[in-house]
Amino acid sequence: MQISFHGAVQTVTGSQHLITANGQRILLDCGLYQGKREEARRRNREFAFDAAAVDAVVLSHAHIDHSGNIPNLVKQGFRGKIVCTTATTALCGAMLLDSGHIQEEDVEYVNRQRRKYGEPPVEPIYTQEDAAEALQYFEGIGYDRPYRLGPGITLTLYDAGHMLGSAIVALDFQPGKGGPNRRLVFTGDLGRPHLPILRDPTFLAATDILIIESTYGHRTHPPLEESAEALKQIIKNTSQRGGKVIIPAFAVERTQLLVYLLNKLYHLGDLPEIPIYVDSPLAVDVTDIFRRHPEYFDDETQDYLRHQDPDGDIFDFKRLRYIRDVEQSKKLHALRGPGVIISASGMAEAGRVQHHLKNNIEDPRNTVLIVGWQAPNTLGRRLVEKAPVVRIFGMEYHLEAEVVTLNGFSSHADQPGLLSWVQAFKKPPEQTFVVHGDPEAAQVLATRLRSDLGCQEVMIPSLHQTVEI
Repeated sequence: MQISFHGAVQTVTGSQHLITANGQRILLDCGLYQGKREEARRRNREFAFDAAAVDAVVLSHAHIDHSGNIPNLVKQGFRGKIVCTTATTALCGAMLLDSGHIQEEDVEYVNRQRRKYGEPPVEPIYTQEDAAEALQYFEGIGYDRPYRLGPGITLTLYDAGHMLGSAIVALDFQPGKGGPNRRLVFTGDLGRPHLPILRDPTFLAATDILIIESTYGHRTHPPLEESAEALKQIIKNTSQRGGKVIIPAFAVERTQLLVYLLNKLYHLGDLPEIPIYVDSPLAVDVTDIFRRHPEYFDDETQDYLRHQDPDGDIFDFKRLRYIRDVEQSKKLHALRGPGVIISASGMAEAGRVQHHLKNNIEDPRNTVLIVGWQAPNTLGRRLVEKAPVVRIFGMEYHLEAEVVTLNGFSSHADQPGLLSWVQAFKKPPEQTFVVHGDPEAAQVLATRLRSDLGCQEVMIPSLHQTVEI
């Protein structure tokens, strides 16, 4: 067996791990790399392997850094199955089309700039049409049900508790000729226990080889309850001074969690009577998919939905309005008085939230609330760092609004969560590969796996490294 690490190594983006075993080539995830524009364009356009030679893709979940380059894989000749949960299939139906649209818009902007300097145009990495073509290769399966992926290869997906439909991937290899069976487990993005809406991550009994994420392998999250209380106070304080709260939020998972928490606050009478908007067509579509899949919800959320929510809809309440139409979005620019606007993208790098920030960050009455990790070189990171001047759409704006960062909403397991999950194995894995984390986070987690849990062979792979098992 060989494992080649082609993304999300010593960084948290662009997940791609190629397994070669039993004469099959299986790609775990096919995510977009997100970073500086030219580097990202080059890395996403050019695969380090022959796309047409890949036999199957196993997709852990729908987040774009795990699924977003699938249309390009198909465009370059992949014709196998893309196996994931049924909810991930539904989410990718919305998210990959949206990603194709973003690719087209991004290139349109770039080409306008290139024309000014007499430079030739560039093409999008893929289009909406390419994304639609890729969707026909998806095959959704349920949790805990063994699936024959190839000769002597059985796939089982377990609930990762990270987002709707997210999965821990277990591959069981039967090599034949009397050789020993081997199990490889890939965490994907492992979820955080005790969060609302989704069930906790599934604990597994054993694996020979482990590929584990390390996004927060070096820190412990504050309790969600603290962040929910802070959310309430920020909205109240900003409302009292006549300001708006602008929340850049990922359209998938983070927006739904925020809406659920605001729903509970509203029905408890803990929110001021101000309008709250979710301004993102993708978030509207994704929230509808969440509504259609209550079977993924945990017991607490099921009980609240059936017996406590007066409207029978955890993603709606009287003061909330979802905005899809662009003209309705533009009307929010003229909003006077207090309000809350939740809008994508989560790192403020694209989408409608940039317009809301442009129109509101120079007013000290307003608050920009950051609720997720912000990558370096993004507008979101510059806001977190409270840069006195930021550029939006090429123009400079003075940051006068209050900026508050709440780190307690993360759906990634923190260091205690990751260690607790690995500790559930009856014996440590023979080989462990730490991926999907910045160098410090990966190194700290690797050290704890060795010292605390007795994992003997722990490696932090480098980009494009191939390891023989």
